[in-house]
Amino acid sequence: MHKKALTTAALIAGLFIAAPAAQAAHKRDTKVKATVALGAKRTVKLSPAKRKPVKATVAAVPCANTDVIPSAENLELVRAAILCLHNQIRVQAGLPSLKDNAKLRKAAFGQSADMVSNGYFDHTSPDGDTFVDRILASGYVKKNDGWTLGENLAWGTGDLSTAQGVMNAWMNSPGHKANIVKKAYREVGIGIRLGVPTDNSVGATITADFGVKL
Repeated sequence: MHKKALTTAALIAGLFIAAPAAQAAHKRDTKVKATVALGAKRTVKLSPAKRKPVKATVAAVPCANTDVIPSAENLELVRAAILCLHNQIRVQAGLPSLKDNAKLRKAAFGQSADMVSNGYFDHTSPDGDTFVDRILASGYVKKNDGWTLGENLAWGTGDLSTAQGVMNAWMNSPGHKANIVKKAYREVGIGIRLGVPTDNSVGATITADFGVKL
C-alpha cells in the first residue's frame, strides 16, 4: 500500500508587537516536509480578578478510533480521536486539556479544504492569507484582543492518515510537538478534508488550529 505523510507546523513566538506578522523557515528531507512559521502573540494586561486559575486533568482517558482510516462516513470519529490524543499527551505531561472550539474548527476545516482544492501545502494561502488571518476572520478573537495562536498541518494516505499516524508524525517533529504541548493553549479546532493537495481522490488533509484568549 502506498503510504505518504507530510506535516507542517506554525508556531507563535513570544514577541510583543502590536500586529501579527509571519515568516517561514523550511526544512526538507525525502519523507517529510516541515515548516515553522514564526509570528507574534497579542498581549493585554489583565487585572487579578480576571485571571482564572487552570487545573490540569489528573488522568488521561483511552482514545477510541485512533487507527480508523478517514472516509466520508467517519470523519467525525477521526476528528474526535485526534482531539483525544492531543489531550492524552497533554494530560500525561501535566498540562491542561484543550477544549474543542467551533470557530477554530471552522478556520481549520477551511484551510484543509483550501489546500486540497488549490493544490498547495502551507500556512499561507496563494492569496496571501496567513493562519492568523484565517483565525481572526473566523471570529475566534479580534485583532486588538490578547491572544496566542498556532497551527499544525498534515496530510497522509493509508494508515498515515489515521489519528494515530498523524499524531505520531507531529510528535516526532519539534515544531509540531511544541504546539501540541504548549502550556498556554486552552482551545483547539481540528478540520479534516478527504483528499490531499497532490491528489483529491486519496488520503486526508488535517489542520489543527490552537488558541487562547488572554
